[in-house]
Amino acid sequence: MSNPLHSVLGDPVQVSQADHVLEVVLDRPKANAIDAPTSRRLGDIFQAFRDDSDLRVAIVTGGGEKFFCAGWDLKSASTGDDDFGVGGFAGLQELPKLNKPVIAAVNGIAFGGGFELALSADLILAADTAKFALPEIRAGVLADAATIKLPRRVPYHFAMDLLMTGRWMEPEEAQRMGIVKDVVPGAELMDHARELAKLLANGPPLVFAAIKEVVRETAQMSVQTAFDTCNHRRLPTVATLYTSEDMREGPLAFAEKRDPVWKGK
Repeated sequence: MSNPLHSVLGDPVQVSQADHVLEVVLDRPKANAIDAPTSRRLGDIFQAFRDDSDLRVAIVTGGGEKFFCAGWDLKSASTGDDDFGVGGFAGLQELPKLNKPVIAAVNGIAFGGGFELALSADLILAADTAKFALPEIRAGVLADAATIKLPRRVPYHFAMDLLMTGRWMEPEEAQRMGIVKDVVPGAELMDHARELAKLLANGPPLVFAAIKEVVRETAQMSVQTAFDTCNHRRLPTVATLYTSEDMREGPLAFAEKRDPVWKGK
């Protein structure tokens, strides 16, 4: 089997690696829409990213300047191929145990499933030309991932507005509502994303893993149950963190007045 983290000319998803960071570029002109084979490819890539100990952060973006991703390729729906692969649609939404940071660099229109792909990342950066919308309502279709995620991240009535009207949202509004971290000129987007990725890649990977697992696994717990779960180290990433070399490295580096060297073990 070929390495999912290698791409060839003409591949609808281009990948590259540098300094513990994986860059994933969705490149399916004209609109970077995702069909089932592309979704499976993305799932294979993100699964390989999850399992590669040398990779610490991923950036996902779109090829070109106009579209980040226009969502599901409706032309492919007629083929009956609805096998989206290991991570569900676009490879991220349902990928289990992905305990590494993922940054979405939204370079243009994030439409329907493209908006949902961005929501599957941990941090969203947007070009000032980006736009967001969930138009499924107009086709009588449920935007299932967004319907699940948005009301947990933004005020209920704001989420219902986007879901029930399908209206466009400018990046500045998305930033005000806490969906987008930063809005930057399009020409600066990838440099900004790489700067953020470098910051995270130099951080403690075991802590990032614990953050993601704690947030995910305690979402439906009471506050006390969540505390008990963490304090008794019932989650694998928390147990690993508190028995790791990195757990000792932080205080030692502070005492020695130097930057910590995180090994992820």
